[in-house]
Parts: sequence; structure tokens; C-alpha cells
Amino acid sequence: MTIRTFAEFWPYYVRAHSRRVTRVLHAIGSILALACLVAAVVVSPWFFLAAPVIGYAFAWYSHFFVEHNKPATFGHPFFSLAADYVMLWKTVTGSMDGEVAEHCR
Repeated sequence: MTIRTFAEFWPYYVRAHSRRVTRVLHAIGSILALACLVAAVVVSPWFFLAAPVIGYAFAWYSHFFVEHNKPATFGHPFFSLAADYVMLWKTVTGSMDGEVAEHCR
């Protein structure tokens, strides 16, 4: 599958995150990664190294042990990172379930 735009990537990404537990684990990882970025500025630059490790640990765990699929990061790293935060926003605002219903028919 050739993906050239974020709009083409989004339905693929949503299907790879169809289970609520996966989305919750991604949200936890994304929030902790953001917290690490803040800590890197406020406390120590070493937290910049922790941000991707913590963020991806939660995400990859959910793919390997909950969804049983391959993380989108491997094929589309930039779209995947952007989609993580779109999904976080939609999860927090309550609109992600609608995206799953639309794209996982």
C-alpha cells in the first residue's frame, strides 16, 4: 500500500488501533512523553532521551500484546507520530470511538 498523505494514512492508523486498551496505552505513553519533554526543559536535558523510549514502550507493547499487529512507526514514522497525538486529542475529547466506528467497518 502506498501512502502519500496523512489523510490516506489516518484510516490505516485507526484500523491498527481498533481496541480501546491499545488507545489508552498509547495515550498514557504520549502523555508521559510530553511530560518528559517538559522535564527536559525544566529539570535536565537527559529527559529528552527518555521521551521516545517511554512513549514507544507503551505503544509497542499495545501492538505486540493487545492488537497483535506491527506498529505503524516502522513503515511511516512521521505520519505515525502525528497520528499518535491526533488520536490522543480525539481520545481526550471523546471523538476517537467515532473514528474507530467509521474506519473499522
